[in-house]
Amino acid sequence: MDRAMPEPIYRTRGVTKVYGTGPAAVHALRGVDLDVPEGELVVLLGASGSGKSTFLNIIGGLDHPSSGQVWFRGQDLAALSDADLTRYRRRNVGFVFQFYNLIPSLTARENVALVTEIAEAPMDPAEALDLVGLGQRVDHFPAQMSGGEQQRVAIARAIAKRPDILLCDEPTGALDSQTGVVVLKAIETVQRDLGTTTMVITHNAGIADMAHRVLRFVDGRLAGVEVNETRVAPDQLSW
Repeated sequence: MDRAMPEPIYRTRGVTKVYGTGPAAVHALRGVDLDVPEGELVVLLGASGSGKSTFLNIIGGLDHPSSGQVWFRGQDLAALSDADLTRYRRRNVGFVFQFYNLIPSLTARENVALVTEIAEAPMDPAEALDLVGLGQRVDHFPAQMSGGEQQRVAIARAIAKRPDILLCDEPTGALDSQTGVVVLKAIETVQRDLGTTTMVITHNAGIADMAHRVLRFVDGRLAGVEVNETRVAPDQLSW
């Protein structure tokens, strides 16, 4: 039995995304209806090309749907101009990708500060780095860090502006399992301690066991939603 769902932070109805026209058109999303609860950790599973990243890009304001509606706390993102979407991303959304996109010539603190300088009520960069377990590495440069540490800097950078949403696209995709667990612990800490609604795309089905909810995408459609009554800690996951 599904537990009571908190008030959704996102609602999508009939969301489609088509790239190109005519016989060559690619239907990346084929009518996605979904409510995303506020404050949960949600994992998106599916093969390459199933629509996961397209869906994340649309709710994150990086792309427009071809049709359908996407509400963020009652605001229809599909109706926003590009300028309004930029403001939405800046105020509400943090992004973490497979590749860290850190600036090599800046320290961890300085990489995080790039975001806090344009945020309305940011964390201190050192506080954000401490939250992801890098309190002793604030003055190190990316080249002095492991891949897992660089990814945690990227997480700190994403959450330092105190976003409502943290969207992670294959955050452990370039990491070995041991390092990936450390990164997942950082993501879980952010979700738990800050209450940030967190959505994680992964090809690794084992990661789904740490989520509150699991969304399964197949051929551009939402094929299923599962609720984990019992969640597994990142260091207990089966990879």
